[in-house]
Amino acid sequence: MNEFRIHHDVNELLSLLHLRGGDGAEGYIDLLQKHRTPYVTTTVSAHSAKVKLAEFSKTPEDFLKKYEELKSKNVRNLDPLVYLLSKLCEDKETLQFLQQNAKERSESSANANSTTTTSYTLPQSSAKMSMQELDELRKKLGNVTASSNAPLPAEVTRKMLRDKHNKKNPTQPNPVFPNWVYDRPALIGDFITSPTAAGEPTVAVGTLPLATQEQALVEDLLFVLVGVDGRDITAQPVLGRQNRSFIVDATLDMSVKELVNRILPVASYYSTITRFIEEKSSFEYGQVNHALTAAMRTLMKEYLILITQLEHLQRQGLLSLQKLWFYIQPTMRTMEILALIASSVDKGECMGGATLSLLHDRTFNYTGDSQAQELCLYLTKAASVPYFEILEKWIYRGIIKDPYSEFMVEEHELQKEKIQEDYNDKYWDQRYTIVQHRIPSFLQKMADKILSTGKYLNVVRECGRDVTCPDAKEVLYTLKERAYVEQIEKAYNYASKVLLDFLMEEKELVSRLRSIKHYFLMDKGDFFVHFMDLTEEELKKPVDDIVPPRLEALLELALRMSTANTDPFKDDLKIDLMPNDVITQLLRVLAIETKQEKAIINAEQTDAALSGLEAFSFDYIVKWPLSLIINRKALTRYQMLFRHMFFCKHVERLLCNVWICNKDFKQYSLHCAKWFAAAFALRQRMLNFVQNIQYYMMFEVMEPTWHIMENNLKTASNIDDVLCHHTSFLDNCLKDCMLTNPELLRIFSKLMTVCVMFTNCMQRFTQSMRLEHLSREQGTMDEAPTQSESEKKLTTKYAAEHVDALQSDAGLEATISKFDSNFSMLLLDLLDKLSIYSTNDCEHSMISIIYRLDFNGFYTERLERMAVERSQKAAA
Repeated sequence: MNEFRIHHDVNELLSLLHLRGGDGAEGYIDLLQKHRTPYVTTTVSAHSAKVKLAEFSKTPEDFLKKYEELKSKNVRNLDPLVYLLSKLCEDKETLQFLQQNAKERSESSANANSTTTTSYTLPQSSAKMSMQELDELRKKLGNVTASSNAPLPAEVTRKMLRDKHNKKNPTQPNPVFPNWVYDRPALIGDFITSPTAAGEPTVAVGTLPLATQEQALVEDLLFVLVGVDGRDITAQPVLGRQNRSFIVDATLDMSVKELVNRILPVASYYSTITRFIEEKSSFEYGQVNHALTAAMRTLMKEYLILITQLEHLQRQGLLSLQKLWFYIQPTMRTMEILALIASSVDKGECMGGATLSLLHDRTFNYTGDSQAQELCLYLTKAASVPYFEILEKWIYRGIIKDPYSEFMVEEHELQKEKIQEDYNDKYWDQRYTIVQHRIPSFLQKMADKILSTGKYLNVVRECGRDVTCPDAKEVLYTLKERAYVEQIEKAYNYASKVLLDFLMEEKELVSRLRSIKHYFLMDKGDFFVHFMDLTEEELKKPVDDIVPPRLEALLELALRMSTANTDPFKDDLKIDLMPNDVITQLLRVLAIETKQEKAIINAEQTDAALSGLEAFSFDYIVKWPLSLIINRKALTRYQMLFRHMFFCKHVERLLCNVWICNKDFKQYSLHCAKWFAAAFALRQRMLNFVQNIQYYMMFEVMEPTWHIMENNLKTASNIDDVLCHHTSFLDNCLKDCMLTNPELLRIFSKLMTVCVMFTNCMQRFTQSMRLEHLSREQGTMDEAPTQSESEKKLTTKYAAEHVDALQSDAGLEATISKFDSNFSMLLLDLLDKLSIYSTNDCEHSMISIIYRLDFNGFYTERLERMAVERSQKAAA
């Protein structure tokens, strides 16, 4: 998330909360930027924030309990969140509004619940419950509470995980242990409870001599330390993820009991570790957890060897309770750490990268304890081996082999062919995505590079080329992160170079873009002259009457007759008749992923009688992998630019045709009419406007922006840079050509409409004058060999209908005056809006249009007057 996105989101949130004043968004933006990474918030600041929130809370014990619970689960970004919440508590205005909002929501939810809540009949307060009824009620409440807090049984969790993995990989189902593996309670070694057979009553151990008590307790402890109940020490049943507790005979001597209670935590640790190993060893919990349990088994073997040696001493009568305590102390720390890790992984339901994050954080937390750090480092190295194997295949070959959904990169089933069909297809962004909670904390900084590395190699592989990084080496976990960071950077640099060279050299990306520029940005002038001459009559027809193969044939002819014939990619150009005019298409594109999109799509079509000229556009055939760059979204932007300029070129041709036709007026006596000079002047102003707009778009927007993009492509180091430069080029062209501003687009569209209506009017007048001239000559002509009798009658009838209306000087003068006033008003409005946008947004180069159209200061005075009126309205 970049700085601008954070700024926008914070402003939106504050506006929704109706908050104003104070530091505003800037204060919170600064906090978010400083504390959005898990390593910036220090332990001291997090502790002080926790204390502040606890003091502020009405129930500090519950808050601290919840904090410790989340901390034990290794929840990401917990400390930065607590720090941000503590800062929110200092903002009284925000706090007051949030309290009011919470109150309103609680009241609304209470009102909603009151209509649906079932009423219960409570016993009268005077009625007393018997002790038996009270005990039954306590048992029921205890059962309900225990069942609500208890996690799902292990077999249910395994089945859910197995179904999830098999659904993702139906061709490679996960292997399953046979049922007898799970149905072997006697082999688990975690205090299997079984009904004891009735026998002779045992003597209370407390009544025995002290030496006898000690020997009995040593024997019991050796059993308990390997998960078997003793005679005087028995394990309590556990519920869910609770730690194991024990019951010691109450008659024991206090000194013996004290020593026993010191040793019993080791038995509790053993129980926790054993349960964890037995549960997480299943395939369903993933390779990382499986590797972690294997490492724990290795450590547990050393523990069991120690217990075996102690049993040997006990059989020889050489083991006392004090010696047992002495021998067990070095192992206690190891067992405690293993039990804490097992509990944290279990509570957090960690798999894959989440497990590695927990182990890595524990390793760093034990910096001052060398023994504990060495133990955690051993576990982390062992657990990271399968994860790094997946990572190596991804960054060295672009392959994901992740059957248990543990890796940070997730693959989605998308078809690359849709890039050419769907405007909103996001193949490059959505085929492979990052899953945040699977990123190991020690790879957080490199996550984007890891994603890009595999994506680059994957594109080349899908083109049929096998690629393997020449610098491929085994990636191993170490506390010095620079070791694996260097390996990832080498793989990233290689993948970037391979894909970039593949697209630039073998697939000729720049040549393809130049080819598109020739046609969509009207770079080949002679081609468009030939093409518009050839297709003029065809494009005047309604779109439903146009025969596409005929247009394709005319396109082929224009390509062969012009300099475009030298373009090696000219055969990829094709005709596309769009269902909407360019304005509707622009509005649809601007509304994509907004609330307006459905409204525009569901709106009734107002352009049912669309002409071929309004619907005409080019399309371009692009194959994989060039379609990553020249995708449907980019082609649609090219089409919008082309249709915009093509229509301007069409209007220019219409105005030039009017100029040609008006030359014929010199043979008539109409050149002295009052409207004649006004019409010629208006046509010249319109032509000047259209030509300057075209010149601005082609030579002041597209050409400079194109050269900037070409220079940037030469220095691009990866495909993401190429995508960024190409998208930036199209965005700047659309913006500076007024295609991203609906207000400017609306005014420009009206100006073009006025120009077209004016040319139509002048064409009708010219045609009427010719018909009138022909009808007058019919009386003097003895015969007309080139005109049939029916044609003469039609000519006379048409002239009779139109000549009276068009010969009226007053009517023509009023019509021309109306065109003039409409054109001038819209042009002034456009220039005024351009001056506003150019002043407010310095990135726009549209100020050049004003200088071109107002080169002699003709509009300056009126524009200044409009600016003064606008400032007066704003002041009022």
